[in-house]
Amino acid sequence: MAKLKHFGYLKIQHYVIFVTLFYLGSCNTETEQVTKLTGKQIAIDSSYQIVDSIQKFIQPYHDRVEGILDSVVAYAPYTISKTDGIYNTTAGNLMADIVLSETNSVFKKRTGNSIDLVLLNHGGIRAIISKGNVTARTAYEVMPFENTVVVVELKGKSLLKMVDYLIKSKRAHPVAGVQIILNKDTTVNTFTIGGKPLDIDKSYFVATSDYLVKGGDNMNFFKDALSITETNYKIRNTMIDFFSKIDTLSPKIDLRYYQLQ
Repeated sequence: MAKLKHFGYLKIQHYVIFVTLFYLGSCNTETEQVTKLTGKQIAIDSSYQIVDSIQKFIQPYHDRVEGILDSVVAYAPYTISKTDGIYNTTAGNLMADIVLSETNSVFKKRTGNSIDLVLLNHGGIRAIISKGNVTARTAYEVMPFENTVVVVELKGKSLLKMVDYLIKSKRAHPVAGVQIILNKDTTVNTFTIGGKPLDIDKSYFVATSDYLVKGGDNMNFFKDALSITETNYKIRNTMIDFFSKIDTLSPKIDLRYYQLQ
């Protein structure tokens, strides 16, 4: 009987040792690492059929979105374009003025300060605003990106770099809140902000795009920022809000930025 008990004890002991070694072995396995990724392009064409149950589920939402996008919010009596001027254009002036008017109250409420000027990029305007009814969809066509308005605090001396950039770029980058007059040789004749001459030691608040603040279009003068305030207000949404408040769009090519002849 004692021998049987001893034999049973040895079996249990061997079993415990086996389980313990197995557990320890499993804990020491090496971490697997991804060594290769593969994929293939799947073309979506006429061979793919609409799933009726899914289509029926999303159709009301689709119709609602389409209805909102196509609702008329304003009227354009003529085509508004980014190519109808040399130093400033109807589309550029409209965009810059909208950002200034719609964002200033948001920025002032958050910081107690006011926006002094606006600078956007010519390439950010992706479509004309055709003569006729203006809808929310129009804003998506003109500004299809998710860019937001950012307000950057810059010293006056950094704004001189901005003007130098504008002159060298030879493009009608949208501006508002400033007047820049160039001489025949493209040197600066006048540079005022809010109707007052630039003070190189003063701090100014510039509303722009988050894309430009991150170095887009090589606007490196934004690296001089004393502070950066993200408004989380999409440029496209500023347009929709503005369109909803006004009956007729009537931007003009004006004297905010031009060259003496």
